Amino acid sequence: MTPAIVLASVFGQFSDGLDFLVHQRESVAGGVQVGGSTMWPLLGKHLEVVGLSMLFAVLVAVPLGLYLGHTRRGDFLASSISNVGRSVPAIAIVLFFSSYLGLSLVNLVFAMALLAIPPIFTNTYVGVRQVDGDVVDAARGMGLSGLQTVGKVELPLALPLVFGGIRTSVVNVIATATLGPFAGVVTLGDPIINASVYGEAGRIGTAILVAALAVTAEILFAALQRAVTPAALRPQRRGLRERLRTSPRLAQVADTPT
Repeated sequence: MTPAIVLASVFGQFSDGLDFLVHQRESVAGGVQVGGSTMWPLLGKHLEVVGLSMLFAVLVAVPLGLYLGHTRRGDFLASSISNVGRSVPAIAIVLFFSSYLGLSLVNLVFAMALLAIPPIFTNTYVGVRQVDGDVVDAARGMGLSGLQTVGKVELPLALPLVFGGIRTSVVNVIATATLGPFAGVVTLGDPIINASVYGEAGRIGTAILVAALAVTAEILFAALQRAVTPAALRPQRRGLRERLRTSPRLAQVADTPT
């Protein structure tokens, strides 16, 4: 096949996928309508899974990361959680909880939260640990308690990294929640997995929708991450970029691969 034919085929499938998201059609097996407005319940359930998973993950990971980062403990725990989070396949976690705890929304949310916790915890821990010790000592010298130091000094300075971890987890959970049908929860993964019902157009159209959700979340949380960056830190970053542009030597070092 020539490149032109391949490109035309890909464009045709892409267009058919978009049409699936807009207009209803009869399923491949017949008897039911799929696509169009029938996708709204799947989208709603998908977002529900993402929202509940992220809420649970943030409530667990952020306080734990703040505590261990503030006390300067837990280096081994932080690295272990980070490594486990990157190495364990998402589908293995989903199938494990589905097999031993049954098929339900609670089990899927718990599995998704376990996938979301490592990036948030690691970034929170590292963000607090990277706060200048002199700043912390100054806060203590002014009479701030440990809790006040965390809330008024360490957490504000660590927020950019915390939101970076949340951004990573949100995108991961949006993509991984497509495994919901394996846990008995009908999310946007249903058209992707059950092509015998939704057809190839349903699979492609839903994949486009999931990708659009992930990109939107990435852009939104990148903006939030920038918004929570303390104003005092932004001029330093702008100044660094300016020095890189005006100094050939610095630019050469920055461009050198590591």
